[in-house]
Amino acid sequence: MKKETLLLIVIALAAGILGGVIIANNDQETAPQPNVAAAPQVNYQQKIQLLTGIVSKDPTNRNAWVELGHSYFDSGQSMQAIDAYDKALELDRIDPDVLTDQGIMYRRVGWFDKAIKNFTKANEQNPKHPQSLYNLGLVYRDDLQDKAKAKEAWTKYLDIAPAGDAANRVFTMLDHMENGHN
Repeated sequence: MKKETLLLIVIALAAGILGGVIIANNDQETAPQPNVAAAPQVNYQQKIQLLTGIVSKDPTNRNAWVELGHSYFDSGQSMQAIDAYDKALELDRIDPDVLTDQGIMYRRVGWFDKAIKNFTKANEQNPKHPQSLYNLGLVYRDDLQDKAKAKEAWTKYLDIAPAGDAANRVFTMLDHMENGHN
């Protein structure tokens, strides 16, 4: 196994563990926490530099492009994330997760039409992909003030993912829309 591939696997595992910790911590209520050591901070610039080196040597390394996109995403570098995801999608267009992540970046920079296109394409590739529908609803409701299309996206979301924290948020957002709140 190449040294770069092994390093990429280690980075991906570390990012996955860190992402799980972040998600788990966000789902907990904000009650006082016992004195626990904090999760290690990710040095995105170092990770980006490493991944940039990998893709410069092997521009067909799709996993490295995806991880580079994620690193830019997580460090708030939207345009760079969009470009890295483009490279990954050039190598394999069938990836609803990457399309959705890129769509989130498009939304972040205000390119709502491109965001909608990505979320729609992700859902076409995998009709049971809830995250694309969730984000599609956000763009329609928050950015384009199209409550009917937001409701349509979120109704599809609830058809495929009717339970859980995200489903509860969708129910709440739909209720607020229908009752004249945000």
